[in-house]
Formats: sequence, structure tokens, C-alpha cells
Amino acid sequence: MKKAVLTNLAPKPAGPYSQAIVANGFVFVAGQIPNDPATGKIESDDLAAQTERTLENVKAILEAAGSSLDKLVKVNVYLTDIRDFKAMNEVYARYIKGDAPPVRTTIEMGACRDARKIEIDCVALA
Repeated sequence: MKKAVLTNLAPKPAGPYSQAIVANGFVFVAGQIPNDPATGKIESDDLAAQTERTLENVKAILEAAGSSLDKLVKVNVYLTDIRDFKAMNEVYARYIKGDAPPVRTTIEMGACRDARKIEIDCVALA
């Protein structure tokens, strides 16, 4: 059995997919980008600010699903420029704490059609 998650505190899906799905004790969060849920737009071209906005979107979805950043088990980070890794990692470290941080993969993706520099998807315990 699966349950779709939808919150107004994160950007609405841009297509036929859910913000997240809760299934079998896990929350699977779709790729989140730095769009502000209030405006639907990317408000900054600064990677640190985009990372913060993206993680706030992930956090809102996890909380709407009854989970939290503390329950993350797997995170995928996609950067348009891998040279932004340090700036992303500094912001990421402020959000992800604890003795058992989630596993993470960070890769460089191709250029995006918009101004986004980052996308994050993840899996957490429900």
C-alpha cells in the first residue's frame, strides 16, 4: 500500500508525479529543486541559497509525510557544477546532523533549462 504526500510548503509537482510516496515504512521524496513554494520561482542564483531552499523543500515534504531530516537514510545530490560541492556541503552539514548521517551520492548533472544549480532526492524512514 502506498500513500501520496502533498504539501503547500514545497513546490507543487510539475508533472504526473507526487512530491513523495510513503510505502513499506519509507518515504521516497521526488527530486526537489530550489523553487520557492510561495512564488514558484528560483529566487537566487547563489548555490548556497539554492541548497538551503532545496533542503527546506525536502524538510517540508518529509514533515508532511510524518518523517524528518533526522530519519533520512539515502540522499542523492545533483549539481550542475561539481565545483560547487564545497558550498553545497557547508549548507548540507547545517541541516544533516547526528551520529548516523544518511548515505549520500553527489554527482554533476547536465545543464538545466532553468536557473537551478541543484536538485536533491532522498529516502527516509516513515
